Amino acid sequence: MLDHLFLFLFCFSAFILQGVEKAPNIILILADDLGYNDLSCYGNLEYDTPNIDKMASEGQKWTEFYSASHLCSPSRAAILTGLYPVRTGTSSHVFFEWSAQGLPRTSYTISELLQNNGYNTYLVGKWHLGHRHGYLPQNFGFNKFYGIPYSNDMRVDPEMEVSDSVVFREGMTLAKLRGKGNKVQGWVPLILDDAIIEYPVDQTTLTQRYITKSIEFIKQNKEKPFFLFISHHLPHIPIFVSKDFQKRYDDPYANAVCEIDYSVGKILDTLKKHSLEKNTLVIFTSDNGPDQVFNDKGGSAFPLKGSKFFASEGGQKVPAIFWWPDTVEKGVIEELGSTLDFYNTFKAVSGIKSKSSLAQDSHDLSPVLFEKSPSPRSDFFYFSSFVPPRGTIYAVRKDNWKAHFFSSLEPDFSNPESIIKNKNPLLYNLKDDPGETKNLAEQFPDILESLIHYSESFSKTLKIAPNSYSEKILSQELPEWAQ
Repeated sequence: MLDHLFLFLFCFSAFILQGVEKAPNIILILADDLGYNDLSCYGNLEYDTPNIDKMASEGQKWTEFYSASHLCSPSRAAILTGLYPVRTGTSSHVFFEWSAQGLPRTSYTISELLQNNGYNTYLVGKWHLGHRHGYLPQNFGFNKFYGIPYSNDMRVDPEMEVSDSVVFREGMTLAKLRGKGNKVQGWVPLILDDAIIEYPVDQTTLTQRYITKSIEFIKQNKEKPFFLFISHHLPHIPIFVSKDFQKRYDDPYANAVCEIDYSVGKILDTLKKHSLEKNTLVIFTSDNGPDQVFNDKGGSAFPLKGSKFFASEGGQKVPAIFWWPDTVEKGVIEELGSTLDFYNTFKAVSGIKSKSSLAQDSHDLSPVLFEKSPSPRSDFFYFSSFVPPRGTIYAVRKDNWKAHFFSSLEPDFSNPESIIKNKNPLLYNLKDDPGETKNLAEQFPDILESLIHYSESFSKTLKIAPNSYSEKILSQELPEWAQ
């Protein structure tokens, strides 16, 4: 109790010393399918990311940071709720245009908490937590939404609300949109708040439009605290970039990352131009690892094992950078952290005093940010979306040790029969062996046994929520694989 009181007083004394009269702004920048090795500051040698690299050199670069899932929707649910996705029923898949539900309406998100405490909140970019009435961003604590409802390779729901000022492209009309047989893979709608304003959206211009909308929002909120969530849809495939970035490199993936890097630079420049940088926490990270299953030229998770779709290091360890000049202590942090921790970290830095939080899987990382104190997170649980029954723990990490209870056989990752239970759990020391090449189970049986018991104890605390993906829109035309 005293520790929390000290931290609260510390945060606000820092604000007073800086002459700040309002709570700090928070900007979360999320890439989609960006790998651990896809930034120059994390070892990439194929292309440059100067703006993100500068952000890392001026702030904190975390090397042991995990997304709560290896898939898009559950990773986003965890960011907003501070809960492992099994607790919200979002763990087993991603939401499609035929999904009737989304993030449970009973969820109390970090955006809602901030909104209820005086923050103006805005989501720019990809949502992917439900597109039907009652499941859009404004239902979960965002004042405004501008972006696409799900991944950029999906299709439209013909029953979605359409704005009176909608712009139709590629020969599309309202009648065609509402009719059957006209859904096209990769034709996704652009939404303003809760209605389509462009269909299909011109994806080549999207990143630049995200930048414009974000900068407008920052300028409009110079005098009051804001939470800006910039959720990029790239470098998820299909990759479309603006004209200025189409020929930077021969690799489209590299061009997409470079345009994201450019956008980060524009955001930081805007903060400095309006003297907001010393009162704004900015975070850059990814929703999960790189796609190496469907994208032949996807990103890299080197030296980690696995990629997106796998509950593995490569699937869930992501780059994470925290930037807040004169407040965040510069350096490389080799402590454990997770996107789950954004909830209680944002709550702490904003000075919100609520006595309890439903975000039971979230830790407050602000002592690490402000003082380089040891991280309060000492463990992380990996849940495979494809291991029945739901909520089965695939692996566990405690400090530097990781036990694998299951292994995935490529390429049939989504077939439960291709994910096998290890007769004898595997054990790795991730500090010495981040690529998980040396099984140490026989050398350290006591450590393995302790991890087994630790995992079993945590399982007993899990209340598995109903599956949010089970209900489908019956009028939808489904592709063959989904039928």
